[in-house]
Amino acid sequence: MELEVLKKSFIEKYGEGDIQVFFSPGRVNLIGEHTDYNGGYVFPCALSFGTYILARKTKIDEVRFASTNLELEVSIPVSKLSEKQPNGAWVNYCLGVMKEFAAKGVKFSGMDILVSGNIPNGAGLSSSASLELVTAVMCNEYYNVGLDNLEMAWMGKAAENNFVGVNCGILDQFAVAMGKKDNAMALKCDTMEFEHVPVKLGDYKIVISNTNKRRGLADSKYNERVEECGKAVKDICTVKQIKLLGDIDLNEFESLKNSIKNETVLRRARHVISENQRVVDAIPALKRGDLKAFGELMNASHDSLRDDYEVTGIELDTLVEESRKVSGVIGSRMTGAGFGGCTVSLVHKDSVESFKTEVSEKYTAKIGLIPDFYVAEVGDGAKQIE
Repeated sequence: MELEVLKKSFIEKYGEGDIQVFFSPGRVNLIGEHTDYNGGYVFPCALSFGTYILARKTKIDEVRFASTNLELEVSIPVSKLSEKQPNGAWVNYCLGVMKEFAAKGVKFSGMDILVSGNIPNGAGLSSSASLELVTAVMCNEYYNVGLDNLEMAWMGKAAENNFVGVNCGILDQFAVAMGKKDNAMALKCDTMEFEHVPVKLGDYKIVISNTNKRRGLADSKYNERVEECGKAVKDICTVKQIKLLGDIDLNEFESLKNSIKNETVLRRARHVISENQRVVDAIPALKRGDLKAFGELMNASHDSLRDDYEVTGIELDTLVEESRKVSGVIGSRMTGAGFGGCTVSLVHKDSVESFKTEVSEKYTAKIGLIPDFYVAEVGDGAKQIE
């Protein structure tokens, strides 16, 4: 995104003066789906596109918010920053974070804030977490609070849970905060232990394909899967005490699976435990630069999500099927909760344009929707730019 253009927009709106720029990325989960609430591994990376805040302190006793993406503009007295705005306004993500900083003793002054993002809305690439973290970095720098990025990730989660009212986990905020250029993060969700793992793409690109399907089923099916995983744990506990499916590996599962009497519940558990193993296997594959092996793990991940976990749907399955037919594609899978949203594919740089053309034509012919494509680099986490 062209910063000079954004600065010009800021000056047109608020006038001349000292402008500071902050950035927070979007994120995509490369592998490890529906393992998070089961205490398993996830494998996200930060993306090169995200959310920018241009800001400056003022002597006026209010904070003025505007966005290049959305029409709503508001001016809020400093004394009322902890009050939620009506109608699900985007500024609530910023205000929730500011409330968390106020609880740490920050006394806010007047500010002018311009927000600009290039994360596609509704694509499941964490635009809300990105907005929370860019706000947190701004507050942290401006008011010399001295927090590290992991502490700010927890503040973003608290803002979304307690202020916005969305009961999300820590994954999105963590990935957005802790990203590192050319590295993904292997995160164990029950302990928060993690390591950065190099992702050396060489001649390959990460291409994210958006189904552009409204994800109506995702929430209800998500709750259903959580319940089914709970049933699997309960059954396994008749022969071995565990807290979460992530507590056992694939070999143990083979010896314990007969304790699960319901065939559907068995398949749900098999997905979670095999997916966890795929993340564990992905780490050494990427460390030795074996992209082909990683692509095969991505393919197996999607197949398991389709057959055992049943969270894909015809749109995601069609995108993946057509993607895998394109020369130069070494792996393709759904990413996110499922029932719409996006796929992520590893595509040779020479095949990216033909990939977009061929997949788009076949997908539209079968589904009747036009997909969007985003070619992404693996980028850094939230930070001040200048």
